Amino acid sequence: MTEQSFDVVVIGGGPGGYVTAIRAAQLGMRAALVEREHLGGICLNWGCIPTKALLRSAEIYRHLKEARRFGVKAEQIGFDLAEMVSRSRGVSASLQRGIAHLLKKNRVPVFEGTGRVEGPGRVRVTRDRVQTMLLASHIVIATGARALEVEGLEGDGRLVWTYREALVPETLPRRLLIVGAGAIGLEFASFYQELGVEVTVVEALSRVLPSGDEEVSLLLRKELERQGITIHTSTRVTVMFKGSDHVTATLEGTGAPGELTVDRVLLAMGVVGNVEELGLEKTRVQVQRGAIRIDGWMRTDEPGIYAIGDVAGPPCLAHKASREGVLCVEKIAGLPHLRPLERNLVPYCTYTHPQVAGIGLTEKQARERNDPVRVGTFPFAANGKALALGETSGFLKVIFDARTSELLGAHLIGAEVTEMIQGYGIAMGMETTAAELEQTIFAHPTLSEMMHEAVLAAHGRAVHI
Repeated sequence: MTEQSFDVVVIGGGPGGYVTAIRAAQLGMRAALVEREHLGGICLNWGCIPTKALLRSAEIYRHLKEARRFGVKAEQIGFDLAEMVSRSRGVSASLQRGIAHLLKKNRVPVFEGTGRVEGPGRVRVTRDRVQTMLLASHIVIATGARALEVEGLEGDGRLVWTYREALVPETLPRRLLIVGAGAIGLEFASFYQELGVEVTVVEALSRVLPSGDEEVSLLLRKELERQGITIHTSTRVTVMFKGSDHVTATLEGTGAPGELTVDRVLLAMGVVGNVEELGLEKTRVQVQRGAIRIDGWMRTDEPGIYAIGDVAGPPCLAHKASREGVLCVEKIAGLPHLRPLERNLVPYCTYTHPQVAGIGLTEKQARERNDPVRVGTFPFAANGKALALGETSGFLKVIFDARTSELLGAHLIGAEVTEMIQGYGIAMGMETTAAELEQTIFAHPTLSEMMHEAVLAAHGRAVHI
């Protein structure tokens, strides 16, 4: 067995891992990356990126179907599922090559194989029975997560899908049952419904996007149902019976139909961290509720071992993983003036139609603190650019501390809100007050003008409503 020495070894080449390794190299450390499957991890290969590529195809198809209301004639409209999937996989492959180039550019060697911690400072990499021992003062675990499955609701790759099978269908099912109304489940619901699939979504909790703002969740459900998606909340799938080419599911809950027969079932109940077979039992690293326990600097209970991203717990978002990795190695390098990650400042985005985005406290959470708040909302229907685009469904909501004028949260639903949320993120990160936001000049005509109007509305000064 050969041995090689580094300052930092990162296990996992997803959006947290490869960014961590590159940033470590930028800081003058000798960094190495271990990846057993694909650079870019689940996000790039089987999650964020390929789903957005498919949703873009569905969006274009929708625009073509609606062309006449914009004065455009389009005839013999159709789609090629295989071409959609091929384009999606091509986008992922292109980005994967880009990551390989970035790692090479920053002189970060990639060790292909399965990484296992063999005690503090030691990582064994195994591939095709060939083993390499990597020695490092600092080990960063960035192994990500996988689809959550529960007993009786396991994927089989044919009749019962996880996100992997849902991304590469050879044919469209006529009827699809999606278990879980979080971001993953609803994005797939939007894609498949747009292509003509009869979609039913089941959620065990009382509303869709259950961790988001309640008012946003209510409007999103209304819009999805208007498009033809059937949604059952406070409902569980208790039994699945598999036939030759169909599944009959038993649904229990308020208003649930009892039994539902579909062609395919997609499990979208969330994710669980990849904490197994990492050798953690040889360390003091603690695992709690399927995630590695860390402090504010991503340090585990074992000195010299760190964890970032999904494997370290929610929110399970690629941009959170990347930021954690950067902070982790900057702290190792001793950079001054660092601040621990504020999870309250991690934005979330859902690419349904309409889109959803948010950051910070929801209105309910803010009011539960028993501090006085000011809430402002502004509708898409009152915005000139939204009217011109034909995208009038949605609104923006902002929540301020009534005493300090601190922006506590922002929650948006409507066209392109995933591109607007970062404005509020910058404002919260810089501790901007309502007065400063009110004085900011927004270009006209833009959707972003609504960000300004919502702030004005929180203080009773909105102009256009």
